[in-house]
Amino acid sequence: MRICGVDLAGSEAVICLLDLDKGQFTLPDCRVRKLTLVKGHAAEDLRQFQFEFAKLMSDYSVAKVVIRERAPKGKFAGGAISFKLESAIQLIADLDVTLLSPSQIKSALSDNPLPITFADTGLKVFQEVAFKAAYAAHRLG
Repeated sequence: MRICGVDLAGSEAVICLLDLDKGQFTLPDCRVRKLTLVKGHAAEDLRQFQFEFAKLMSDYSVAKVVIRERAPKGKFAGGAISFKLESAIQLIADLDVTLLSPSQIKSALSDNPLPITFADTGLKVFQEVAFKAAYAAHRLG
């Protein structure tokens, strides 16, 4: 099953595709590492972001999207724009979207440590959170 891990930061959705087939993990190549909402933040901009995200998930046959949940308030609160992006992703028809809290991800990683170091994945450093979200989702079932 192919899962797309998503880390929302500011006006960007950082993504990482992770495939699990017969107990073997693979990182499929993807034409983008992040999708950005343009500065206007108008309804049409959100629709364009939603369309691009849905097209990407369809093109890569993603079965499930896992978004790392952000706190609504406090020191590590997510910004308003990132919550708009989350909503746009969640409202895509026929796309299975789940939120995982940082504590759920941490728990899954402690119960099932990564089989390799992140540096050995070949991913960019900014994709680490999205990668861990996708890995945790596979382990949590």
